[in-house]
Amino acid sequence: MSRRAEDTENETPAERTTQLRVPPRAEETTQLRIPPRAEETTQLRIPPSADSPAEETTQLRVPSAAEIEAHSGARDLAQRVDRGANTGHRGTRRKPAMPSALAGRWARIARRLRPAYPRPGRTGWRRWVPSWRQWLCAWGLAIGLSGTFLVIAYAATDIPQNLNTYATQQDNVYFWSDGTPMARTGWVRRQAMPLKDIPQDVRWAVLAAENESFYSDPGISFKGITRALVRTVGEGNTEGGSTITQQYVKNVYLNQNRSVSRKFTEAMISLKLDQKMSKDKILEGYLNTSWFGRGTYGIQRASQAYYGKDVGELNVSEAAMLASLLKGAGLYDPTVSQANHKRAVERWSWILDRMVKIGKLSPAERAKYTKFPEPTTQSQTFDTGKQTDYLVELATQYAKKAAHISDQQFDLGGYQIYTTFDRKRETALTDAVTKARNKALKDDPKTAKAAHYGASSVATDGKILAVYGGPDHRTQGYNESNATTVPAGSAFLPFVYAAGLEHGVHKTRDSTATPVTPDSLYNGDDNVPVSTPEGPYWDRSGKVVAAHNDGKKSWGQISLRRALAESVNVPFMQLGMDTGLLNVRQTAEAAGLLSSSIGPQVPALSLGNSTPSAIRMANAYATFAAGGSHTEPYSVRRITRNGSQVVLDTPRPKRAVSAEVAREVTEALADALGGAHPTAAKSAPDTAGKAGTTADDTAAWYVGTNRSVSTAVVLYRIDLTKSLEPLPLKGLAGASADDVPYGIWAGAMSPLG
Repeated sequence: MSRRAEDTENETPAERTTQLRVPPRAEETTQLRIPPRAEETTQLRIPPSADSPAEETTQLRVPSAAEIEAHSGARDLAQRVDRGANTGHRGTRRKPAMPSALAGRWARIARRLRPAYPRPGRTGWRRWVPSWRQWLCAWGLAIGLSGTFLVIAYAATDIPQNLNTYATQQDNVYFWSDGTPMARTGWVRRQAMPLKDIPQDVRWAVLAAENESFYSDPGISFKGITRALVRTVGEGNTEGGSTITQQYVKNVYLNQNRSVSRKFTEAMISLKLDQKMSKDKILEGYLNTSWFGRGTYGIQRASQAYYGKDVGELNVSEAAMLASLLKGAGLYDPTVSQANHKRAVERWSWILDRMVKIGKLSPAERAKYTKFPEPTTQSQTFDTGKQTDYLVELATQYAKKAAHISDQQFDLGGYQIYTTFDRKRETALTDAVTKARNKALKDDPKTAKAAHYGASSVATDGKILAVYGGPDHRTQGYNESNATTVPAGSAFLPFVYAAGLEHGVHKTRDSTATPVTPDSLYNGDDNVPVSTPEGPYWDRSGKVVAAHNDGKKSWGQISLRRALAESVNVPFMQLGMDTGLLNVRQTAEAAGLLSSSIGPQVPALSLGNSTPSAIRMANAYATFAAGGSHTEPYSVRRITRNGSQVVLDTPRPKRAVSAEVAREVTEALADALGGAHPTAAKSAPDTAGKAGTTADDTAAWYVGTNRSVSTAVVLYRIDLTKSLEPLPLKGLAGASADDVPYGIWAGAMSPLG
């Protein structure tokens, strides 16, 4: 037995311990001493306390050899499981990766930056006050988050494709033949103008008043937005400070709601728009969509409303006054009140001084404008009404047709329509009809109550110079100058005469045409039966058709020229049959009458069963004055839209009858005027015309020419409350010596030479 064993045996159980032998030399192995038997334990005696008996001890149990072996086996199994997981076999658990050095470094930084809050080393309320480092971190975080949010919002914001309909809608402006404004139509009074047509002084007056840094800013004003947001959040309303770009965005893309969300959207779109659109285009859009008061939108309509001139004619002083209105026309229109006038003068002066400060107006030029440019007290609205409505109606219909403009396009507005209407002739014609109407109402109010007057003046080149459509379009919606209501009567005879002279006559079936001249003789007696190559002409009732003269007067053999001058019906009914009613119809249409207004192709066609309008009758007579060349009547000579020319189909002249025939017809019409009104014929040798009556006395006409202008007047009676059937005139047209249609015609033509 060794000494170590002897020592062990001599030890008592209480003194025995389990030892881990440390090798004395490097080559020795480390041994794990086998623990004592399972039933043996190593006891560590704990001194008794005051609360426990002295004999009680706390024991720590040392595991047995079997337990150590089992524990080692479990550990080996776990290691094998981990190795299996690392091989990628399915169904095994991956061993968690150890934290990287970088992750550890960030973790240490995060722990260091984590604020100690409440602050240590402080007492009372100071514990809750952040340090300057904490404040700095908070501000940095807020700025970073805000910047990230703004970048995302900017990227997500798109410029709307569709503009506000109200922002793009404009009014249509109509002009007289001399270029002066006549009327406007549309719900919105706006006329867009290209920036090149807006003077520099006008532009800079607006920029000085609203946004002098416009050409250098990014499209928004951070100071203005901040002030507006503070006002909105703090006091429940918004305040200005927007750039011109922002105001333009609000006008054309957004609504007028005063909210933070709208303001934010406005800023985002403005930033993006400033990158995609030139500054000049933005300024042009702003000047054409801003409200200037008096119901006007855009600088062009404002210039017309306040100073009665186009924007291109404004001086810098007037421009400064208009620019002041952008701050609020309700407060700065100087004609509204004395307080407004005072504010307007102060802001006008400030704007001019501001222009000097930014170098856009010289001090010497500024010194010239010491007197406030007072605007007109009444807006130059050029509203339609009474006769102007009829003119606008005609021009609108023609413009849409000739320029191929759809109703939808036309309703969006922006068109400048330059008409052919002559203001002086329109006034003369309207005054003449009004005078006759008032006289009739005074002399025979019961009969005159149902009277209708239609009249029109047309130039030989087709221009409609004037019309009388009725007393007021707002109370009578249809245009009497363009109505095809009553027959032309004997005013139609010149077309039969022209057809005979142009085509000749046929006395027998299939014979060669025989020429006729103004001196050709026809039977002018009353009640002469109408004949054909086969014999008398029978109507559908089986009666022989016979012609009648006015008053059933017989004239015997009469030349065609004299028959036309004396308005003898019988020769022309027969001439129509000899020439051919188809030729008569074609000649009338070639001269200017609409085919839809031509009457039935029966003998009565030659006596005027057609129902042309006053415009068409004037146009057809103008064909004779134009040497037989006909041009379709038109009421618009030029159209532009926002300064750009619109292609317009303008009618071209066409040959209707030969120049010789036209001259012969005009000479016969001159005889007719001279026979009925010799004084007028002597005073105006280039004048020709003829009256027209109907057998049933339902219409009275006078149509004639004076140099290059033709005028037609028709008078008839219809009680619109009962029917559309024409009623007898009952003397309303007056006697032949005092013919009412002729009086109107003379009043419209004579003063103008």
